[in-house]
Amino acid sequence: MAWDEWEQLKAQAADRQSTHMQLNQVEPGAGGSTAPDPASYGDLRVAQADLAKIGEHAFKLYDRLWKEGRGALSGSDKAAGDLSGQGFALGAALQHVSTRWDEQLKSLRDACAHISNHMQVTKKLHAGDEHYIRRQMSSIDMLDTGFDERVDRPGKENRIYGPPSKKDD
Repeated sequence: MAWDEWEQLKAQAADRQSTHMQLNQVEPGAGGSTAPDPASYGDLRVAQADLAKIGEHAFKLYDRLWKEGRGALSGSDKAAGDLSGQGFALGAALQHVSTRWDEQLKSLRDACAHISNHMQVTKKLHAGDEHYIRRQMSSIDMLDTGFDERVDRPGKENRIYGPPSKKDD
């Protein structure tokens, strides 16, 4: 491909790109819909069982990576040593691959352990938050009942204050 041909193809691609219009956002105050109300989506709900299941899967993956992910390391290291001892450059390359595999495996196992531990901590924290909120709400309910002087049904005159007085006009 000649240089002129390359320049022509670049110009055609730029022309095609410039003829398309893409809107990434609506200008403020231009009308249209506003940001959706967060209440319309509902609340984020996570059950303790869901958190426990995620933590359990992360822990199982952690164990499997230790048992199954390291299987070829000793053979690779031995082969790398043998090849290097015989003067093959492939030995150093194989050792490099083996070392990188071990580093990446450790990194992945650390991430799995972090997820597993985080789910345990999250489960405990949210349980504590739930208990705190329940205690606060129940104390508000107690306070409300202390201020409720209603003797009759809503909409009826409260008998506790006596008969209704006649207004003078």
